[in-house]
Amino acid sequence: MIERNQYLSKLISVKNNGFPKIITGIRRCGKSYLLKEIFKKHLIETGVSENQIIIIDLDEIKNTKYRNPIELDKYIREHCNKDIMNYVFIDELQLVTPIINPIYTEGKYVIAKKEDKDIITFVEVILGLSREKYIDVYATGSNSKMLSSDIITEFRDKATNITLAPLSFEEFCNYKNSSSSDTIFEYMRYGGMPLAVLKKGEEKKEYLKNLFETTYFKDILEHNNLRKSEALDSLCNIISEETGQLFNSTRIANIYKNTTRSKIDKDTVEQYINYFVDSFIIKEVTRFDVKGNNEIGALRKYYFVDNGLRNARLNFAYEDEGQMIENMVYNELIYNGFTVNVGSFEKNEKDKNGKSIRKCYEIDFIAKKGSKKYYIQVSNDISSLETKTREIRPFIALNDSFQKIIVINRPLEEFLDSNGFVIIGIADFLLRFIK
Repeated sequence: MIERNQYLSKLISVKNNGFPKIITGIRRCGKSYLLKEIFKKHLIETGVSENQIIIIDLDEIKNTKYRNPIELDKYIREHCNKDIMNYVFIDELQLVTPIINPIYTEGKYVIAKKEDKDIITFVEVILGLSREKYIDVYATGSNSKMLSSDIITEFRDKATNITLAPLSFEEFCNYKNSSSSDTIFEYMRYGGMPLAVLKKGEEKKEYLKNLFETTYFKDILEHNNLRKSEALDSLCNIISEETGQLFNSTRIANIYKNTTRSKIDKDTVEQYINYFVDSFIIKEVTRFDVKGNNEIGALRKYYFVDNGLRNARLNFAYEDEGQMIENMVYNELIYNGFTVNVGSFEKNEKDKNGKSIRKCYEIDFIAKKGSKKYYIQVSNDISSLETKTREIRPFIALNDSFQKIIVINRPLEEFLDSNGFVIIGIADFLLRFIK
């Protein structure tokens, strides 16, 4: 069994809190498994009987009746015992079809259109059930009709949202029962999509490649009423190739023009990027002015939620391992509860001729959690003096009291260099340092 202990702990912490729990995340990352296997097992082990757990899989043919919100509400209430706490799991919530309030349709169930106002959706069902003291509601949904922005809009502050990611490196190591350099390389290549982890060799590659065409792109097209577009593929490939690079929609449009010999306007680029973000495929990281203590500029960095998905877009050609470990470091920082930005600052310096110049410095990541604050540079290798000098230059220029770290792609335990900066191998950093 693949363990998801951190997410299990989150579910336990919000159990019976009076709010519905909505579990979101990229398709095929294990949302249903977390709920129906891991959390259910925990409930039973803590004394909850099977009769108290009501599971409705709305993608099953036998349950199509309950895609009607009124019928769904009725079914759940009929199967709940008011004298005890009932745990209701609804899978594929997005399949619930909005209907016009039957009061206005002579009691008939009529599917609502976008322009209809007095409608009943899954939101009313979920919120209504959660107000009952004997019902604790948990729901998952697929991205085609229930994206991250939809959740925020529909439930606002009336639900607890738990966003699930693919397996972290820690979870991957626990499943493999290893944290060797081979394990790291496998994770860097193929990531932590649960079904990919369970497959072998070429099957991993084919599965990850096919996810885009069979699931992710299909969802984006369906959700946004788009036709199949080569731009969708091309832009996803560009972001894959440029992982960890600073750019904006104009720069991406220019890269698109140079690689495809076709034009695309920056507004379309921005729109497509938002589609990827809302589908949990990529994450956007903003720049932060270290000295001004505020977010700055239009330039952004983008990272894939999973290295395996990113590498699948590149046909598993590993031209830059530094990009892979940078992507991995970002995801693991987020997994461990850090707020992450790209660091940036300017400083007045003298050039070789003694002329005063304004120089801009970039730091890969500023990571904050509680009282912790780290400046982090990620490098594939700093064995050459030139590379190490380049990586530490922003640290020396910044010269403040916060801890500065260089993460390298080597099996190396933490040590301090002559400047007091932490040099640490990727495994030690991920599995110990940031915990």
